[in-house]
Parts: sequence; structure tokens; C-alpha cells
Amino acid sequence: MAYWLNSQLSQWPVLYLIIICISDSACLKIRYSIPEELEVGAFVGNIATDLGLDVKQISERRFRIETGGKKQYLEVNFDTGALIIKEKMDKEQLCEHGLTCVLTLQAMIEKPFKLYRVEIEILDINDNAPVFKTSELNIEIPELQPAGTSFPLQSAIDPDAGTNSVRSYQLSSSEYFTLKTQSESEQNYVPELVLERPLDREQHPTLQLTLTAFDGGTPEKFGTTQIKIILVDVNDNAPVCEQNIYQIATAENIPLNTLIVKVTATDEDEGLNGEIMYVFSNQTPKNVREVFSLDSITGEIRVAGVVDFEEADNYQISVQAKDRGTQSLSVYCKVLIRVTDINDNYPEIMITTTANSIPEDAAKDAAVALFQVADADSDNKGSSYCRITRDIPFRLSRSFNNHYTLVTNGELDREEEPGYNITIICTDTGSPPLSANKTIQVQVSDINDNAPRFTQPSFTMYVTENNVIDASIGAVSAYDPDFNQNAELLYSILDILMHSVPATTFISINSATGEIFAQRSFDFEQLKQIQFHVQVKDCGSPPLSNNVTVNVIIMDQNDNAPVVVSPLSSKGSAAEETMPRSAEPGYLVSKVTSSDADSGLNGQIVYQLGQPTDESLFTVASETGEIWTIRHLGHKDSLRQNIVILMKDNGSPSLSSTVTINVSVQDDNTENASNVGTLGNAGPWKYDLKFYLMIIFGSISFLLLVAIVILAIKVHRGRNEINRYCCCWQSPYFSRNDSLHGIQKASASIQIPPNYTEVYESGNLQQTLDYGACQGSALNEFTFLQLQGVTTSRIDIKKDSWNPAEHGISANSTNKDAAQFLEKKPLADRFDANHFKKNSEITPWSPVRKTKYHQLL
Repeated sequence: MAYWLNSQLSQWPVLYLIIICISDSACLKIRYSIPEELEVGAFVGNIATDLGLDVKQISERRFRIETGGKKQYLEVNFDTGALIIKEKMDKEQLCEHGLTCVLTLQAMIEKPFKLYRVEIEILDINDNAPVFKTSELNIEIPELQPAGTSFPLQSAIDPDAGTNSVRSYQLSSSEYFTLKTQSESEQNYVPELVLERPLDREQHPTLQLTLTAFDGGTPEKFGTTQIKIILVDVNDNAPVCEQNIYQIATAENIPLNTLIVKVTATDEDEGLNGEIMYVFSNQTPKNVREVFSLDSITGEIRVAGVVDFEEADNYQISVQAKDRGTQSLSVYCKVLIRVTDINDNYPEIMITTTANSIPEDAAKDAAVALFQVADADSDNKGSSYCRITRDIPFRLSRSFNNHYTLVTNGELDREEEPGYNITIICTDTGSPPLSANKTIQVQVSDINDNAPRFTQPSFTMYVTENNVIDASIGAVSAYDPDFNQNAELLYSILDILMHSVPATTFISINSATGEIFAQRSFDFEQLKQIQFHVQVKDCGSPPLSNNVTVNVIIMDQNDNAPVVVSPLSSKGSAAEETMPRSAEPGYLVSKVTSSDADSGLNGQIVYQLGQPTDESLFTVASETGEIWTIRHLGHKDSLRQNIVILMKDNGSPSLSSTVTINVSVQDDNTENASNVGTLGNAGPWKYDLKFYLMIIFGSISFLLLVAIVILAIKVHRGRNEINRYCCCWQSPYFSRNDSLHGIQKASASIQIPPNYTEVYESGNLQQTLDYGACQGSALNEFTFLQLQGVTTSRIDIKKDSWNPAEHGISANSTNKDAAQFLEKKPLADRFDANHFKKNSEITPWSPVRKTKYHQLL
């Protein structure tokens, strides 16, 4: 296999790579070319390098490829970044007979997400030999066919494409035939067999040839089929009779279609030239044609009429046997038939009188018919005896001089046997005896001796509520084995009252058909089932009847929309709820409870968020109706949220209703304080941040100079020396994963909106600053730490003093006086508050990196 693969690789460009890029660092499409039938594990290309990816990162960035089909033909080695064969690829299976075959893949990476298009061009190799549809082809050629006649042959099929497909044909050597190829198109050829000289069937009945098809691959492959030439004979032999004269003896009155004789002739020719057809000659008399028939294919002569010795004691028949060739040849065979006399007169049965019908309650030995038997033959051939052919409740009673009476001999039941065909057979005493038969039809008249019977022990019908009045619910059916009037049925409802009201207010019945109709529109929520009794009665004398129980089941229809149980609203207004601004993700805001008067799927309720609810802030559990928060409330979020909950049942069509909940966001003390001091993105100054930073730095420098002067005075007065002061910005880390954890703990069925992650990743969340004290940093080295995460602590500029403990920052014990100084100093003296807006946020900027303590907490 290794040698084969190396030879294939030497013939094909094993792979080439085309990369289409939109920039120097991002490629959207790559293309590889490989030959088909590569072994599992074969190298296709280093897709990581071709896409510009670091091999060490493709695993953690969740790199993967997808073919979009049922089979995964390729896979990626995450250790080397190589794209390798996972399953052998057969071009003919993937692309059938196409000249080009491209397998399209999608390569995806995450963190960040990128999508690449990868095309694998499968190059054809000569791995299939030409194949004919059949292994043997039969061609019939008349022996007198002129030279130069051509006969088209079957083409070979090669699944390969291009030069690897069928290119030429070759015929085995023959003195009678040559091969001619005719081009149908650029790629398909139809071989033709050409006759070089006439054939003689007597010398060569058949010929065997071999047709070989070659493809254009390297190495060359071929396929063969056998051609059998069958020579068709001409009509050069006349038929011959096996016997010139056939002599047959037969008795008179033999049954019709009885075989008398079979005339046989043979022909040495083949096909139609050797196929014999038999007919009466033109000299055959008419009476022969009336008495006998001749099968044109088999030559059998059979009785077609009455053979009567008294009319003719012998027959002479001339049969012509001729072939079916174009120039037909024939021969004549003679048949002599001698008829022998036998007892050929049958007894004759003459019916004197008969009753067309007899009641099924007739008494035994009641007379049904009278008849007489006569025979034209003489002596003992004229004597006869009669019998009934089968066991029936009738018998024959002989009176005198061949007179008979047909009488009853048992009980009659019209429902079991409505009538009888009584066959009477009378046989004479001749040799052989002859018999005659006569059939008497006797009908049994009906009496009303069977009560009607319902087809089921009870009937159950179903009707959907809100039905149309007078609509059909169903039908009861019964049958009566009696006949005519005794079997005519009338249906009626027996119950007078149903649920203490007249039954006619609920249902009615068609007395002739048994079809039941609704007389009111039913309500499943009020009435789920009704039961009544139906009577069926025939029209006999006296009439007979029967009863049955009918249950009508009323089925639920989705005609009730969900109704809100809680929270309740007053006078049609929206329900009111409250929540703190500091609510964590996963906070239970409210729970909607509703009910549906329908049952089954029609009563199952699903809760969804409706418009214009903010789907990035709230979600609702589809089964329980619990409303949860997804993220923290931002300063851009309104303090009064409007939540619309849509409640739908699972009916078809689905019915729904909505409830509106107004949620009031309440600020706690910490939140209210931080809202005043938040440095935000809003405000007219955010587009000139550098300018305001310079003002802040100038103000701080001025305050620092004043503080140094005051300290100098204090030192001069003998007070404690204050070393240095520093102000630093601190940004605690807020993990998005922690926020998501708060959502996950809320409910297993929470619906996370699709833009939830976009809200956290878009950079629109608040970023605020925290002002604190840092040891070992001079005021002129005031720096900003890099802002990361989503939410940071905030500066409270409402109060006249600043307490670092409220922000988790403690003053250094060696600089206690400095800390006290900062606490007593109004914040307005340390910052120019005119440059800040209430509830505004600072847009992120590139930080100035300082020493190792400038790290995120």
C-alpha cells in the first residue's frame, strides 16, 4: 500500500493550498487538493499554520471543523495542527460522475469567534475499470443478411472521470465481423459491429466474440463482455405428418370437448419456419365442422356438437398442417372417425306442478312439486329411477307409473337457507346407464321470528364542545335476519328525562337510519358525558324490539384563555411590585400564577416574556411563571420597569392572555449614595476627557501645595510630622462568571435572552472609580489604575467627608494624622466637582502603569 501511495503521489500534486485573505492576519478561505482513496491518517495540510493560528492555542480556543454531512472525513491533530484523513474518501461516491469534486468544510474558533471556509478538492485517480451492463450480449442475424450491415453494441461504464474514463474498444479477431466506433459526444463512444460477408446458418449456427473496453488511465484498465451471434434460419423445409391416415372409433353422444384424436406434424426449420398451424381443409363438409373442433396449435380434434349414430355412423376429416414462415409450406393428414351405437336416449323429466315458495314454519311432508319421468329407449333402457343429489330437508315420494312428488322432510329456517335449488337426477338401466337431471327452485318465505340485534353491546360517541346544533354525533346500527317488512327497523330514544331535563333538549335520532344529532351546543366545562338508551323495533307482526346503551363523551376544545390568579391588579390597571436596585442576578421579582378552565394540553400554560419587556434584564420560568433578574440594574435602567408576561396554553389553536407588572426599583442607602458620586459615561465632558483630567491634576496639585504649607506650620509648632499622602484609584474585579452563577441558581427553566452575553461584553456596563489611600506614593505621582471587569466601586461626592472604610480601604497606621486630615478635608476642596455630573460614568482610558502595587483586586 505504501508503494501504491508513493506512485500515486508521484503522479498527482498531492495537495496544493489556496488561501484567500481579507487582511494580513485573518484568512476566510483556504483550499486543499488531494487525491481520492488516501489512507486514514494521511496528511492533508497544517490548517493551524494556514489559518495563522498558534498550535498551542487551537485547543483552548475550541478550534473545530464541521462537514455538514453524516460522515466526518477529516479531523484535526491538536498537537500539531495538521488536518488528516479520518475516513477514506471515494470521489465517485461523493460527487458521482462530476469532473470536479469539492468537499466544503467549516472551521470555527472561539474566544473570539471566527469562521473559515475550507475546501477540499478530491482529485480523481484511476481506481475503477470499465464495466459493461451485461456480461453477455446476444445478437440475432438472418443468414441471408447482406455484408456491410452494422449492429450497435452496448457501451461500457467507468465511474472515473476525465482521461480515466472509457477511451477505446477492441474486438476479438473474426473473419465475419469488424468493429467500428462512432463518436456520440466528446467523451462517450458507442461501438458498432459490422458484417463483412454473408453468413450460413447450416455451417455456423452461432459465433462467439469478445468486446474489450479500455480507459485512459495509467496504468490502463479494461473490462470485457461476450457477444453471441445467433443466425436466424430461413423457411426451406415443409411440415411432415407422423401418420398419413388416422383411424378412430368413438361412441355416440360422447361429452362435449372430449378429445377424439391428436394430429401431429413436424418441421425441421426453426422459429416461425418450424412452427406448425393446423386447420380444416377446404374440402371438409359443414356437418363435420359443426360436430368436431380442431385446435390450430396442438392439432387436437375434440367433440364440439352431438355425435349421434342415427344421423351419421362415420366422419372423414382432412387436416392441413402448414408452417408460419413468410413463404408457408403445408401437408395434408386424413382422419377417419367411426361412430358406435349406445344407449343414447336420456330420461326426460317433466314437471307437472310446483310451488314457488313455502313458509319456513311449514309442516312435515308438505307437497312442493309433482313431476313425471319418460325414456324414449326400448326394453330395459326405458326404465329409470330418480334421486335428490344432496342432503336437504326434502325427499321424493313415488306414486305410480314413474310419477313422483317432492315433499318436505324436516324443519325449514329462512335465516339459515333462504331458498333451495333441488336437483333431481333420473337414471335409466341401459348399458351404460344414462341420466337426466332437473333443478327445481324453492324459496322459503319469511315469518317474523327474529328480534333486531345491535351491532355492538353498547355505543360510545365523541363530540367536541361548542358543536353546531343539529350536527351529527354518530349513529347506532342494528340488523334483523328476517326479510322485507320483518326486517324494516325503527329507532327511538327510550329516556324521557336526561339530567332532569327532557332528553329531546340534548339529542335526537333519525328513526330510519339511527343517526344521532345534537340538539344543543355542549360545554365541556359544564357537561362531560351523557348516557341514554336507544330502542330498535322491526315492523313485523307482532313487532320485536331490542335496547342498547349509548354514551356520548364531550371532548374539550381550547375555548378558554388563561386567566391570571396572581398578582392581582385593581380596576384593570397593572400589578405593582418592588425590587431593590442592588438586587443580584437571580433575584425573584415576582411570580405569575394563572389557570385555564380547559383540560389536557388545552389547559397547560406556558409563560413567556412579552413586549416591551427588557429581555436583557428579566426572564421568566416557562413552567412556574417565576420572574427573575438576569443582571445588575444599571444607571441607564429606568427606576420603573414594565414587565409584560404572555400566558399561552398548548391548545390548537393556542389561546393567550397577558398580565402587566410595574416594578418599582427602590434605592437602598449605599446605592443612593453611590448614585450621586458615580463617574459615568454620560455628560457633555466625556468627549474631552484629557482636558478635565488636567484640571483634576491641577486641583490636586494645588491641594497638595496647601497641605504641605499647613504641615510645615504644624511641624514648626511641634506637632507630629505628616510624611506623605497619596491618592490612588482602585477598581475591584467583578467577575461575569459570578453574575451568571447568580442567574443559574434562580431556576432550571429560566429563559436567558440571546443578547444577554452581548450586554456584558459590549462594554456598555458601568465603570466607576474608587478613591482611596495608598502608602508609599506621593501626591505628584497620582495615577490611574487600569479599569477591568464591568462594575467598580464609586466615589461619594454627596458627603463633605470621605470614609475609606466604606470602600474597603484602610489608612496606614503610620500616617494616621494624614488620614484624619483627609477625612476632615471636604471632598470639594480635593476635587473640582463642577467637572463631574451626578450619576455619570467615566469612559475607560489607557492607564499609566506604575509600580507592582498597581494591580486589580
